[in-house]
Amino acid sequence: MRIKISLIVPAVLTVALTACGTADTPPATPSDKSGAEASTEKPAVAPMPTTGSGKSGIPPKPTGAEREALLAAIKAVNPDAVRYEDKAIDAARNQCHAINGGGNKLDWSASQRFTYKDVVTTEEQGKALNEALKASGFCNT
Repeated sequence: MRIKISLIVPAVLTVALTACGTADTPPATPSDKSGAEASTEKPAVAPMPTTGSGKSGIPPKPTGAEREALLAAIKAVNPDAVRYEDKAIDAARNQCHAINGGGNKLDWSASQRFTYKDVVTTEEQGKALNEALKASGFCNT
């Protein structure tokens, strides 16, 4: 018995396409909640905590002299950390968020934030970075 491929391909495509949803009618997903219970679920991503002033606690990206001063403060603690300047700036901004939000294990989190690619920052350096960020006033948002 010989079957023509030209007959099989449209049949396979029809089965495959009917199993998928479209933008207007996505495939159904099982849920153990319905109605009002489903609408009261918490979002998958929690909102970022804020400081008492209602700000995010993350300072804006520094430019010009402020950027250079921040990079110099980081370099004084860990010269390797400024090898990737943009990463160092982002790490500083994120660390300010932790500092301003009263985060736990700030020295450890600084050591993690300023460790990237081939740059390693110790917890002791993390503590010094926290002190430098506070002393520079950069974290004051």
